[in-house]
Amino acid sequence: MTRDILHVDLDAFYASVERKRRPELTGRPLIVGGDGRRGVVLSCSYEARAFGVRNGIPSARAKRLCKDAVFVPPDFSEYTAASKIFRRLLKSFTPRVETISLDEAFCDVSGAHRLYGTNHDIASAIRARVKEELGLVCSVGGGPTKLVAKVASRKSKPDGVLIVTDPLAFLHPLAIEDLWGVGQKTADVLRSLGAKTIGDVASMPVSVLKTAFGPAGAAHLHAVSSGRDPSPVVSSRGENKTVGAEETFPYDLDDEDAIGAELLRLADRVSSRLVKASLHARTITVKIRVADFTTFTRSRTLKAPTDDVWTVFATAREAYTAFRRGRRTLRLLGISASNLEAGEVSEQLSLQGSPPYAEAEHALAAVRERFGSDAVRLARLVDRPPTT
Repeated sequence: MTRDILHVDLDAFYASVERKRRPELTGRPLIVGGDGRRGVVLSCSYEARAFGVRNGIPSARAKRLCKDAVFVPPDFSEYTAASKIFRRLLKSFTPRVETISLDEAFCDVSGAHRLYGTNHDIASAIRARVKEELGLVCSVGGGPTKLVAKVASRKSKPDGVLIVTDPLAFLHPLAIEDLWGVGQKTADVLRSLGAKTIGDVASMPVSVLKTAFGPAGAAHLHAVSSGRDPSPVVSSRGENKTVGAEETFPYDLDDEDAIGAELLRLADRVSSRLVKASLHARTITVKIRVADFTTFTRSRTLKAPTDDVWTVFATAREAYTAFRRGRRTLRLLGISASNLEAGEVSEQLSLQGSPPYAEAEHALAAVRERFGSDAVRLARLVDRPPTT
């Protein structure tokens, strides 16, 4: 069945929220992030991007690129509040909304045409309401798959709409890097094989891709370069069967300390979601995707259910240790909690002598609910950019 999917992305979200609060910064290059020696750019205005500033680069480098930039510390309570309004707004058009982060979401509008018109009509209506209710600007891409919609929204930035009706005619002339999920290392390997565009990848023999990326990586690249993406828009309605978090890294990880820090960050996110939903999990699963796109999972089941961050982390780390990474680098890590039980539990498992921290976890959840997900951060992660 033909689907109509929109990807809605709030442009320069953190920077735009800050500019709304400080109109005097309009037109000036604005950077949200720490301006200290170890600061990182979390968001930047398009004026700053014109100088080469990008999200995720060190603040010291951003200062060299754009000497007149104004640095503003992040305020996650404001961003979280705006994001909640954004989600409610999208759900007024369709119940099928899949939130990807604070500032972007997929919407399946296949059943909304009778009420709201064409895909372009719906995209225009969403953009008008975002401007009216949030005072922000968004870009919208549309197509028959999530993949096409995501790439289209990137190409419509800033402040635009692009609805794709012929996916192959749209995708195939684009550069390899425009393909969602293809990082710099993968693009470099594809170029070494003679590919310059997404169409080149689609026409490449699968056997050649297998040699470079293995069976799983070859199948993935051939499918996405050919515009195939059957994944549905998954809304959060219904009972939680799993609670999870995952992160695709902007560059492949091969340092065990960095991998341990990412596992802790993911465990913190999963634990916070369990506490917020009054759920406890018996099974912790780690998802690992290596550079050639091959994906592995490793699970551990606890004797007693938990929502404690340190128990989730220790269990995930134990599961990860069972994976023999060797010389392979990691492009994605995820942690999911399953075998869920609602309500309070009488006992929590303590690993490596760690006591249960139920009261602290609930206090932490309350602070984050009021002031934003990064209002309180684990000490080991304070020198790393927060994940939203």
